[in-house]
Amino acid sequence: MPKYMEKLIIAGAWLSGLLLMAAVGAILTFLLVQGAQALRWELIFGTTPILEALTLQREVFQGLFPAIVGTLLLVLLAVALALPVGLAAGIYLAEYSRGRWKGLFSLFCDILAGIPSILVGLFGFSLAIMLHKYLAAAIYPCLLISALSLSFLVLPYFIRTTQVALENVTPEIRRTALALGASKLQNIVHILIPQALPGITSGAILGIGRCAEDTAVIMLTGVVAMAGIPHSLLAKYEALPFFIYYISSQYSDRQELEMGYGASILLLAVCLSLFLLALLVKRRFAGPLLYRL
Repeated sequence: MPKYMEKLIIAGAWLSGLLLMAAVGAILTFLLVQGAQALRWELIFGTTPILEALTLQREVFQGLFPAIVGTLLLVLLAVALALPVGLAAGIYLAEYSRGRWKGLFSLFCDILAGIPSILVGLFGFSLAIMLHKYLAAAIYPCLLISALSLSFLVLPYFIRTTQVALENVTPEIRRTALALGASKLQNIVHILIPQALPGITSGAILGIGRCAEDTAVIMLTGVVAMAGIPHSLLAKYEALPFFIYYISSQYSDRQELEMGYGASILLLAVCLSLFLLALLVKRRFAGPLLYRL
C-alpha cells in the first residue's frame, strides 16, 4: 500500500473520531445549557423532604424521583431476565452449534434484532391481555411485562457479543486447559468466559443503554405519568424516557420544557451510573478469574 494511502486512512480515522467526539460534546453541551436551570433538588423530589422520599415514607408527586426509581428497576429487571438467556445462547452458538443449526439460530437472532421496538411493545401488551383473559389473573400492563418485553429487545445484543467474544479467544488459550485434562465445560467456565468477559460486558452496556432509552415498548406495557414508585412487579410505574416524551409533546411554558431537558440530563446520569456499575462488575469478577489462570 502506498504511503499516501496509509496517511489518508489514518487521517480519515482521526477525523471520524474527532467528529464523533464533537457530536457527543455538542449534544451534552446543548442539554446542559438548556436544562442547567432546572437541575435542582426540587426537580427530583418536588416539595417532599429528601430523607422522607429516599426512605419511602412519603410519596413524591411533583418530582422525578419515582421516574428515576422506575427506570432503574426496569433496566435492572430487563437485563436480569435477558442476560442468562443471552449468555447461554451465545455459548451454544460459539461452542456447541455447528453447520445448519448454527446458521438457523443465527438467522433467528438476526431477525429478532431487526424487529421494531413498537412491535415488541405490541407483543407485551397482547401478552398482558392474554394472561388476564385466559389465566383469570389480575395481570395488566405493568413493570414485569415491560421488563420482559425489553428483555426480548436486548437479547440479540447479549447473544451476539457473547458469541463473538468467545470465538475471538485465541486457539492457544482455548486448547491449554483441554491439553491439561479439563473437560469442555470446565474450559468454558474457567478459561473462555473470563477471557471473553470484556466483550460480554460491552454487550451488557449496549443492552443497558437500549433498555434505558426505549419509549415505544414501555408506552404500551405499563408506564404512566403519575404512578409513583411501584410496590410490586405487577404495578404500573413511571420512567424517565416516557416523561421526556410526554413533557416535550405537551409542555405549556418554558419552565416545563426546562424540566424535560433536566430529565434528559438525569437519564444520561442514570445510564452513566449503570455503565459504571457494569464496569465495576467486570473488574470485580474478571480480575480474580484471570488471576487464577
